[in-house]
Amino acid sequence: MMVPATVVAGGIVLGMANGAIAASFAVSGTTFKVGASKLEGTGFKQYGGMVEEKSSHNQHPVAVSEIADAKLYDLCQSVNASIPGVPIVLTINAGGGGKPATATNLLIDMDSLEGDARFENIQIGRDANELNPTKGQPGGFGQSADTVTITDLEQVARSTSAGVFTLNGLKLKVNVGKDAKECF
Repeated sequence: MMVPATVVAGGIVLGMANGAIAASFAVSGTTFKVGASKLEGTGFKQYGGMVEEKSSHNQHPVAVSEIADAKLYDLCQSVNASIPGVPIVLTINAGGGGKPATATNLLIDMDSLEGDARFENIQIGRDANELNPTKGQPGGFGQSADTVTITDLEQVARSTSAGVFTLNGLKLKVNVGKDAKECF
């Protein structure tokens, strides 16, 4: 059962890496972790939002981050796919050796974010609907900056999408048993 899922996941990731498929995921209710030694981005926007699980229709509050152009160094993404009695973690690594993973029109719905952040020309307290008329709630709190740099990034997310997501040095692996460790 795992082999077909791995092949499909690998095909989707390869399609995204080559720019053939936009990185767009339906909210499943499962969170995933993203770590990077450094994220550098331009065109940063952030505001609150809600996501709905496809199957249960449960709603979750999220912080929505948009980055027009992003570089992610030493990217690690992990998803816990364990089944009763069998630990399983799918990991994706890319952007090592000084050749970062890149994304355009990156949109992240996240539960949490940690790291050391630096913003240039930040504006805090903007109306979220002004930042994104489709996703931002009128009167909702938002902020924007010309650039953002986050070192030692650790993020728990519910969905990520991008116009183009280039994963230089892509390594996808299904880790089972004692090797089933997440990015952080």
